[in-house]
Amino acid sequence: MKHWIGAALAAVMALPLAAEVGDDGLHKQVWMRDTFKDLREDLEEANAEGKRLVLFFEQRGCIYCRKMHEEVFVDPTISDYIEDNYFVVQLNLHGDIEVVDFDGESLSEKDMARKWRVMFTPNIVFLPQEVPEGQTAIEAAVAVMPGAFGKGTTLDMFTWVAEERYALDSDEDFQRYHARRIQERSNGSFD
Repeated sequence: MKHWIGAALAAVMALPLAAEVGDDGLHKQVWMRDTFKDLREDLEEANAEGKRLVLFFEQRGCIYCRKMHEEVFVDPTISDYIEDNYFVVQLNLHGDIEVVDFDGESLSEKDMARKWRVMFTPNIVFLPQEVPEGQTAIEAAVAVMPGAFGKGTTLDMFTWVAEERYALDSDEDFQRYHARRIQERSNGSFD
């Protein structure tokens, strides 16, 4: 009986932990920052830490957000990569907290989502280290990851942005980079 209980306990402990859900109904990760949501200040702080600023738009009850938190972000390879390389600010698609955009305009999260044409969640917006004066976050974004993706695609997108591959003078856009990474992970096989 002790062996059975021990085996059951070991099996339960091996399961990934469900993401914590905050009072706002959004999933939380330890690497998400609680800021005043002034994007100019957030960018400055991210740069001071040698990290990239990234915005996560999510919403209460979003099954795709839950999928990302419970199936993708629980992978230590992905979670550690994000924590080591990114300054993550979470925004609520229907939220009322004020956000100050890079152009100085202050709007609620939901109104900022409308301004940036964010229509569904999750929606991950990757920012450059410097934003030209007068530009909005969405105008300055170097990449946008709209929707839920698997582990490989997610890690590849975060890596592609962190390595500034979008700025390389080459024909390897994200899709070609991702295809190459899939092939490398599969030891050269496309099957």
